[in-house]
Amino acid sequence: MIKVTIVGAAGRMGQALVRCSKLMPEIQLVAAVDKASCPLCGKDAGMIAGIGDIGIVITSDLPAAVKAADVLIDFSFHENVPATVKLAVEQKKAVVIGTTGLNPDERASVDQAAKVIPIVWAPNMSLGVNVLFALVEQAGKALGLDYDVEITEAHHRYKKDAPSGTALRLGEKVAQGRKQNFRDVAIFGREGLGGERPKGQIGIHALRAADIIGDHTVLFATEGERVEISHRATSRDAFAKGALHAGAWLAGGRKPGIYDMQDVLGLR
Repeated sequence: MIKVTIVGAAGRMGQALVRCSKLMPEIQLVAAVDKASCPLCGKDAGMIAGIGDIGIVITSDLPAAVKAADVLIDFSFHENVPATVKLAVEQKKAVVIGTTGLNPDERASVDQAAKVIPIVWAPNMSLGVNVLFALVEQAGKALGLDYDVEITEAHHRYKKDAPSGTALRLGEKVAQGRKQNFRDVAIFGREGLGGERPKGQIGIHALRAADIIGDHTVLFATEGERVEISHRATSRDAFAKGALHAGAWLAGGRKPGIYDMQDVLGLR
């Protein structure tokens, strides 16, 4: 059994992780953590997730929760990630990070931790989305600069960062396939008199509305035809199952370093 601690257990993704952990026989949920100010601390994690009492109370005691686990799965807030990886390094625990929107200092803390422990760090844990990453890279390579590329993403009104980490990774994958530097060719939305669209540009556009779980589409278009590759999530369980799958993969004795779901799925 792989002992798992969920960090950010009271959030939407945390609740999905609690639910899905009970569906995977190789996973044993041992702790559920959230910040001390969370009103759900002290409540049973299973009751919050809608699966009934599981005997695991949401706590703010991160050090104890880290100690109890083989693998930590962090879907909290970007500000919390450095504390998670610091404790993981001290106790030599593997970490799955699904939290997005990290600033440069927070990213640096992950890079530093990965010198000591194995980390799966991915903007999207869905197995389907990670196949999408591979597909758009291949499409970018095959179609080249003669095809304009536009990426659209849509999420619920509560999502704090834009564009999504997944949309950014899709852009990076297209650019990688076309041998471009993504940041040199990316444009985020358009307004005003911007002139004609330059060749090789990759456009990224974010929508925020209602309860959309997560939609991503990559459009390749040239004169006379369009190719659209899309992924639509209808439940957060898709991301939770992928993160738990990544945790089980890490528990197989991986060397220190940063991995992503392409590694987990053997798509490298």
